[in-house]
Amino acid sequence: MTQHLDINPLTRAAFAPFGDVIEADPATMRFINGGTTERFHALSSAKAIGEGARVILNLFRGQPRAFPFSIDMMERHPFGSQCFVPLNGRPFLVVVAEDESGKPGRPKVFLARGDQGVNYRANVWHYPLMALDAPSDFLIVDRDGPGNNLEEYFFDTPFIIGAPTL
Repeated sequence: MTQHLDINPLTRAAFAPFGDVIEADPATMRFINGGTTERFHALSSAKAIGEGARVILNLFRGQPRAFPFSIDMMERHPFGSQCFVPLNGRPFLVVVAEDESGKPGRPKVFLARGDQGVNYRANVWHYPLMALDAPSDFLIVDRDGPGNNLEEYFFDTPFIIGAPTL
């Protein structure tokens, strides 16, 4: 039987089990460059595990998804974190799940504002990039290097996400 997933706002507290929310946090702000620039410091950190691994920067261009949308799989990256930061100021969906004995549990869906990004911790189950409404560019901070850093799991019964309210 198909199960429907609710869409929740992306908050630091709700997302904490999966990683960090990247957004301008006034508590971390300090002025630099002679007071002309606000720096929001140490919002998260990237991780690349394994000999020969490195942290890289990428540009992804996500195509908008059509709704209702079927979540039939999840993926995770055991050897590194993965950070998504929108560059066009458009909202996007974030789908994550807790690990249940080596496979993803029931997915949770968050609506990220166009000024929020996320950094998945290494080994966190998530769905691939989900742009909304228009093609959207994202800065991705990721791991590159030897070893298979991708694990996928396919659900027997997909989960359905209805159209988000933007």
